[in-house]
Amino acid sequence: MNSKFSFCEPCSISPLGELQSRVVMAAMTRGFCGPNHTATEQMANYYSRRASEGVGLILTEGTIIHSSADGYNNVPHIQTQEQTESWAKVVSKVHENGAKVFCQLWHCGRISHEDYTGGLPPLSSTDKPAAGINRQNNKPYGVPRKMQDKDFQKVEEQFVSAARNALNAGFDGIQLHFGHGYLIDQFYDLRVNDREDEHGGSIANRCRFSLQILDNVLEVVDSSKVMARISPSRDMGGIYEWHKRNEMIEYLLQEFDNSGLRMLDISCANADYFKTSGPAIRLARSYWPHLLIGGASLSADQAQSEIDNGHLDMVTWGRALIANPNMIAKFQDGTPLAEFNRNMLQSLD
Repeated sequence: MNSKFSFCEPCSISPLGELQSRVVMAAMTRGFCGPNHTATEQMANYYSRRASEGVGLILTEGTIIHSSADGYNNVPHIQTQEQTESWAKVVSKVHENGAKVFCQLWHCGRISHEDYTGGLPPLSSTDKPAAGINRQNNKPYGVPRKMQDKDFQKVEEQFVSAARNALNAGFDGIQLHFGHGYLIDQFYDLRVNDREDEHGGSIANRCRFSLQILDNVLEVVDSSKVMARISPSRDMGGIYEWHKRNEMIEYLLQEFDNSGLRMLDISCANADYFKTSGPAIRLARSYWPHLLIGGASLSADQAQSEIDNGHLDMVTWGRALIANPNMIAKFQDGTPLAEFNRNMLQSLD
């Protein structure tokens, strides 16, 4: 065993407690839900297999908070009792294999179409549709409805209800998906958010909705069970960053801290960490002394360095864990990782 990779070993990290490693399975959309958007035994086997191989924390695939928030083919929801009970079986099997598991709560916003929202226009910060063709149904993205006062309250209630359902299913916590161009990020992003009210314009205004959601969730869920995911910098055919990224990070993280949030995921998805989330994470550490995760595509040496230097507390992997359920063992004995290829997305193994 290669002992230099201490991130592969058991540890205790506040507020998560005892973990079998500092390895996090990142949330990845897979599209293998069962009838009525339920979680399945196949999904339980998929997650528990990674748990059995030493992953410390599993973040589920994006899980839709309400039918009107959907935007993808065959993704799970956590709105109804049936959906909640289906997730309980997944959580139980992950726990049997030693990992902790958080449910990622997801609202797609304008990255959607009426085909997925029960015929309703998708909600967004704007009434302008996303550019391009939606690969989910090969149609242009739906024309969104610019959110009004009653919409904010409804969505906040949907996040709270989904969070309660996740805890009822036995999840160790929830992750609020505030990144990657989905609903909340559509408020953060000045290139999308064209509002002139209290939810648009200034940094404080563009952060307001996410902070309202967070405050509402923290009223019913202890801070030791709540994580937020943001993506200030990612690759979209070139580096794509928040307008005034540094000022945004400073303001938002200080407000997160004031709200009581204690866990943060700064995500770049399938991108060069050292050109996207890596610099954002180094800046974030100036304002964020609490649990911080990130990584995406780091080598074992790079992951250890990020932890040793205090940039990260835990490291996320996504595609590498699809291709290598036994990734931790391979790191420890020096075996090369299998390369990810898109054919692997055709099954849930």
